[in-house]
Order: sequence, then C-alpha cells, then structure tokens
Amino acid sequence: MDDLQPELRTVDITRYVTPLREGGSLPAIVEADDSFLYVLKFRGAGQGIKALIAELIGGEIARAIGLRVPEIVFATVDPAFGRTEPDEEIQDLLKASEGLNLALHYLSGAITFDPVVTRIDATLASKIVWLDCLITNVDRTCRNTNMLMWYKELWLIDHGASLYFHHAPQNWEEHSRRPFTAVKDHVLLPWASELETVNESLLSILTPQRIRSIVSLIPDEWGEKAFGKAEEARNIYEHFLSNRLSITENLIKEAQHARKALI
Repeated sequence: MDDLQPELRTVDITRYVTPLREGGSLPAIVEADDSFLYVLKFRGAGQGIKALIAELIGGEIARAIGLRVPEIVFATVDPAFGRTEPDEEIQDLLKASEGLNLALHYLSGAITFDPVVTRIDATLASKIVWLDCLITNVDRTCRNTNMLMWYKELWLIDHGASLYFHHAPQNWEEHSRRPFTAVKDHVLLPWASELETVNESLLSILTPQRIRSIVSLIPDEWGEKAFGKAEEARNIYEHFLSNRLSITENLIKEAQHARKALI
C-alpha cells in the first residue's frame, strides 16, 4: 500500500458508557469490541454525516502534518444497541445512528487546554493556526479550545465544525478561495508568530497525492448522503482543499493582520 495512504480500523461498539454533554450533538464515551474506550461521534446527531466527514478529513490532515490527534476509527452501531438505553433522547440518537459512525480513541485523564496555565511554543501554535485556516475550523477559541493536555502533550480534538462550506455547497469553489476571517478569534493566534516559516514545510507535506489519499477515506455511503454521489463528494473535498493550499499566503496575511490587532 502507498505509504501516503492512512489506514483506519473499523470497530463494533459493544457498550454505551456515558454521554459527553459539552456539545449539542451528544457525543458519548463507548466501549468497542477491541476493549478500548472511544469518543463516539454520531451520524444521527447535529450536522450528521457532514460533521463526520469534517472530523475525518480535519483530523487526518492534522496528523499528516505532525500534530497529535487521537486515533480515528470507523465505528459500527448495531440496530439493537440502543434498546436497553433508558434515556429516550439517547435511545433516539442511537437508533438514528445505526450503521457506520466515527470515533476517536478516548484519552483517559486528559484535561482541557488552558492558554493561561499552559503556554506552547510559537512553531506549534503557528502550525495549528495554519491548519485551522486551511480547513476553516471555527471551533478553536478561548471559549472552546478543542485541545487537550495528555501526559504533558497537546492533542487536537473535534474538527467537526471544519469545512463548513459543505452545509451550503452551491458555491463551494468560491468558498475555497475566501479568507478565513474567523482566525481573529483563534485561541493560539497571539503565539502564532512563525506562520511564514511553517508554511513552506507544511505545503511540502500536503502534496496533491496526500490530500487525495486522505479524502479517499470518505466511505461511499457518507459521500452519497453528503453530495448525492460518493466520487463527486471526494472530488469536491479534494479540489476545495487544493484551492485552499494554493492561497495559503493570503491566509497567512489575514492571520498576521488579525494577530497585530491583538498584540
């Protein structure tokens, strides 16, 4: 297999442990048939399949450029899984999520990243800001950092709000070349002083072949639900990201301008 091709395992969910009520989509801690715990992202919740696609693409791009992301797996929910769940809201969610979902390895004991308590170096901060400008991730703010400290290392989670163009995809090509104005609210922007330096190295990693290999992970069923045809979905995401990569200099300028306004 091509060494650029990421591999995702598929697990069967065997036990619902507890909901995580921090978000509106009610992700949950579950146990799978490999005896590991995972944070399960439900296809039947919130923005549905498109949020799972964003989680998949955003997480694997982050991993490709050397950032820490919990292992992402495909997770199958059996039709009988929710029958014994007493909470009606959760039972409905489980029923609506039968089939293939997405899950991330649960980092037991991890704590939420707090920029007041933990400072990270400029290079790492710049890589994360660069990533979020690329994938249009609006959900890495002081209010909700979506980063965890685990064994004194920074881990990225929750990329489901990325690639938001796909919720109104008619003008996806126009969206692909727009600046990312939401960078002004990024929690790490004050420390992202090395954006120009990291840009060259990250572009060399995210080659067209690597982007294609990540996008190819989208299951046919998800692509069909998102855009009608699986191959069309993959083509749209691939070209959206390729266009974003072609304008990183503009994205950097937008971030630098916003950073100057802060400091």
